[in-house]
Amino acid sequence: MVTAFALPHCASAQSAPPENALARSAKEAATFAWNGAHDVAIHALGLIGVDYRYGGETPESGVDCSGLVRYVFQQVTGVTLPRTSKELSRLGNKVATADLAPGDLVFFNTRRFQFSHVGIYLGDNRFIHAPSTGSEVEISRLSESYWQKHFDGARRLVGVMPSLIPSAVAAPALPPAEANSLWAPLSAADGKE
Repeated sequence: MVTAFALPHCASAQSAPPENALARSAKEAATFAWNGAHDVAIHALGLIGVDYRYGGETPESGVDCSGLVRYVFQQVTGVTLPRTSKELSRLGNKVATADLAPGDLVFFNTRRFQFSHVGIYLGDNRFIHAPSTGSEVEISRLSESYWQKHFDGARRLVGVMPSLIPSAVAAPALPPAEANSLWAPLSAADGKE
């Protein structure tokens, strides 16, 4: 009887992972997200000087603000983001200005409606964006009066990216009969049934 009482206690003690393993795992996840955010910012810097083109999505043809963001995230993360700044403003988590980090998206009201412009925060109060017709991808400061006046907020996508990939969501499981029928051709080819 003593062992009956001791086993549940031992089992629960053994099932809990050591605290240092959890801390190590959290640190690795944070490092991965931090590096991903910096990769986004660094890749974006390589596009300085690319021509602005309304509706543009590639450096070769020119980019607009959301095309720049979409192109950079596609190249760095493999995730295809929505096309417009308004759609982008609905993704990820809100970020306070004081908590901005490289890779965060910054949004502005530049066409008399919210979230009509987007850029990628680089750090040190700077962001990269494709401003308007006749210009090129450039770096601006959030502290400039124009950008302060038109600032709509910021969102963090890096670190929440898996939730943005619909194809990463598991498909519903097939009923056993259907699942087995998928393997039948392979079994027959191997001479097994």
